[in-house]
Amino acid sequence: MRVAYLSSEVIPFAKTGGLADIAGAIPKSIQKQGVEIIVIMPLYGIIKENHYPLTKTDIQVEVRIGDTLRTGYVYRGFLPDTQVPVYFLDNDQYYGRKGLYNYPCTTKDYEDNSERFIFFAQAALKAIEKLKIFPDIVHCNDWQTGLVPVYLKTTYAKRGCFKNTKIMMTIHNLAYQGIFWHWDMNLTGLDWSLFNWKQLEFYGKLNFLKSGIVFSDLITTVSKTYAKEIQTPEYGAGLDSVLKERAKDLYGIINGIDYTIWNPETDKLIIANYGRKDLRGKLLCKRALQNKFKLPEKDIPLVAMITRLTAQKGLDLVVDKFQDLMKINLQFILLGNGEQRYHKLFQDYAKAFPSKVAVKLAFDERSAHEIEAGADIFLMPSRFEPCGLNQLYSLKYGTVPIVRGTGGLADTITDIGSRAAPHKEANGFLFEKYDSDLLMATIVKAIDFFKNKIRWAELMRNGMAQDWSLERSALEYIALYKRLGEGK
Repeated sequence: MRVAYLSSEVIPFAKTGGLADIAGAIPKSIQKQGVEIIVIMPLYGIIKENHYPLTKTDIQVEVRIGDTLRTGYVYRGFLPDTQVPVYFLDNDQYYGRKGLYNYPCTTKDYEDNSERFIFFAQAALKAIEKLKIFPDIVHCNDWQTGLVPVYLKTTYAKRGCFKNTKIMMTIHNLAYQGIFWHWDMNLTGLDWSLFNWKQLEFYGKLNFLKSGIVFSDLITTVSKTYAKEIQTPEYGAGLDSVLKERAKDLYGIINGIDYTIWNPETDKLIIANYGRKDLRGKLLCKRALQNKFKLPEKDIPLVAMITRLTAQKGLDLVVDKFQDLMKINLQFILLGNGEQRYHKLFQDYAKAFPSKVAVKLAFDERSAHEIEAGADIFLMPSRFEPCGLNQLYSLKYGTVPIVRGTGGLADTITDIGSRAAPHKEANGFLFEKYDSDLLMATIVKAIDFFKNKIRWAELMRNGMAQDWSLERSALEYIALYKRLGEGK
């Protein structure tokens, strides 16, 4: 079986969110199961700056964008420590910039994003042809690849390379759809007859993700609960009826995590290693974390968040109760960046409560590992969460999650309930309704539970013992690939 895996971002080369983590990890696990797989992504300026070991191939592709012919060049590399080839599409006009989708340090999108990813869609298919891959499956990810299924079912439908190709589209976050003005249809080279309410049109605009959903043979998203949620008006972001229509072709597969990277027993980015059978190193990690963030080295609950600073992540609930939270004997660390209003709020909290609050308005991998290892509790009160990865990292590191029961959080976190001791499946604390009072009550419940070290250690070990590995996810994807190949 041959699979071409298309993603606009792939760790370690380029990342803005969880898509990159999955796109850099899942292909490795799929290849280990004997599937022939390649990855295709843009060659961004930041990749060139980091001097990854890439080789320029002799493959050149030409893509017509409207009336203009654009040229792209193909480079080749590998996912680190694997034999998974990664093909990079180079066009300096489109990708030779600091940011992936928006101007650096802002939330302002590049004005030519539609053009950039129209080019990516067509260039990827032309590169596959020139590489003579003849894929059984083209696996697309999110809106940036949304036009690929359209091209495969129209312009490329009768081309020999794609004669037997089936298409899978994975939705990582329905909130981001790639919506552009209708005249961008002229740039696609597609027939205007496709611009209708059942296919590419969305309230008078061109919608890349909708296009991918409609034209793919099978759609997946990153948790079973999210697959159900996005078929409702509350979570469907305007596409609920489209997804309902494709319900029989829509599957939820929980994202896995790479235990070669996220494992406290082997993690090289933390001060002390530890595991389920010996938790002593976690206390050393906690002390190191407190020291790094200039918090007193106290044996009190250390609550952490690693997140994009957006309303989706439940930050309005946290802000609503932050003054009350500061009345509790705990410490709080935040790592992340995003909306400026949250930057200011949390900077102000850090100044107002210097012995209790530490904030780093950036993202770096080392700090993320140190926080997962050193914190006691991980807070994830998301308004919606397609899957979430940090709660899975937290489980492995014995950092007990507090989450809202939505999407992948509902699928992965089992509340301890009202029992005096955690039952075998329990691995965290969960509240259902999106409500700041409920969040506060759940935090208080967790802080109270933390006081009993024996019960807390049992809860930690429950989470650490669970398998949320990439192998689980990879096998589910392969099963769907086979189903597509068999025409079921």
